[in-house]
Amino acid sequence: TSDSCGGGDWKSGLAGGQMSADDALRLFDGMPPGSEDESAPLMSATDRIGALPDHILHHLLSFLPAQAAVRTCVLARRWRHLWRSTTGLRIVGLDDEEPVQVQDLRKFMDHLLVLRERTDLDTVQIKFDLFNQDDEPYVNLWTRFAVICKVQVLTLRIHDELEYLDLDDLPLVSRHLRTLNLHGVSLRRTFVDFASCTALANLKIDDCFINFNKISSCSLKHLSITSCQSDLDCRVRISAPGLVSLELEDFIGITPLLEDMASLEAACVDLSVECKDVCLNYGSGVFCGANDNTCKNCVPGSDDCSSDCLLLGGISSAKHLKLISDTGKFIFTRDLKHCPTFSKLKTLLLNKYWCVAPDLDPLSCILTNSPVLEKLTLELFPKGQNPKLEIKGSYCCMERPSAISEHLDIVEVKCDVIDEIIRKVLKFLCALNIRFSFE
Repeated sequence: TSDSCGGGDWKSGLAGGQMSADDALRLFDGMPPGSEDESAPLMSATDRIGALPDHILHHLLSFLPAQAAVRTCVLARRWRHLWRSTTGLRIVGLDDEEPVQVQDLRKFMDHLLVLRERTDLDTVQIKFDLFNQDDEPYVNLWTRFAVICKVQVLTLRIHDELEYLDLDDLPLVSRHLRTLNLHGVSLRRTFVDFASCTALANLKIDDCFINFNKISSCSLKHLSITSCQSDLDCRVRISAPGLVSLELEDFIGITPLLEDMASLEAACVDLSVECKDVCLNYGSGVFCGANDNTCKNCVPGSDDCSSDCLLLGGISSAKHLKLISDTGKFIFTRDLKHCPTFSKLKTLLLNKYWCVAPDLDPLSCILTNSPVLEKLTLELFPKGQNPKLEIKGSYCCMERPSAISEHLDIVEVKCDVIDEIIRKVLKFLCALNIRFSFE
């Protein structure tokens, strides 16, 4: 059966018939002025590129915007039909400096979808800046066309700062799709049901509106969710047991729940200031529970009952972790009450969040539960800046036995100045047999 985004004949009659010269020239309608020649010249003896085999030219043309690829049909007879079977399709503007509107591409794409051969596509890129609601069916049609042509790498990137483009409420069905990159779109539950995308290994969701409560895939290896937002009252569950790498950064809304990822190698989790999991009683590094007072935000919801840990339990098998949080966010601290053992963890990067509690319990807890840790990096300076001072240390095995990993060869403390917090951290680490040198 053919791949689809919901099945059915998306536009009857598009695949039939032969292309005439007039048909090809229609593709220039609405395009910027160019050299259009109805009688294409014969290939010159010096046309060495044109002498290359068809499959190489199809590949080369796939790097051009679709409009530019079509224009090559006037170069010589050799080029007349090559654009119809390119291995890639770039639905973008011709000028990277100018904003691209969907309306500028609609007429051209109507002809292209009719006249192009039904050959398989390796890559499809759909990229523009501005759209209106009337444009959404066209973009969804182009997306379905890509899937029908067995696309392996699909990128849909919208730069409209005012709103998200709403994708069809249809399931994505493809046995060939390996990589999916989404930016600036609104995602519904059925579209992100990847059960029928058995080859999907790479998924990147950036600056999207998430309108579903679970993302699930048994084939995913690499997942990146950055600068996305959700207004759901429940947590978005991420179930990807075969995941090798995870990036979850700057999520706007309630923090997602990570299910077990036994094959995970590396993960970066960054809870930004926009995270809604804020402790209302937070003060000076102390969260709810420390004084038997629990605010309404810190009370575990019904969607949390199936897991003691929202984040740390799911990523506890990783070898490399980067854990960042804005102050006042309670997720990591609450997870540490049921802290798992990071039995494979080799490198760990933490920010100031882990070092502001008076007794340094968060830092102590995660170090105690990382028995094979080899490198610890503490970035105790403002996010987005560069540190002015770097203090290096390592575990000293000549001292008394320590509660932390004896494999800890590298400890880096990066900061701006030696203030009270830095002195407290250094004193704490020295008590764990870490010896420092200043650079």
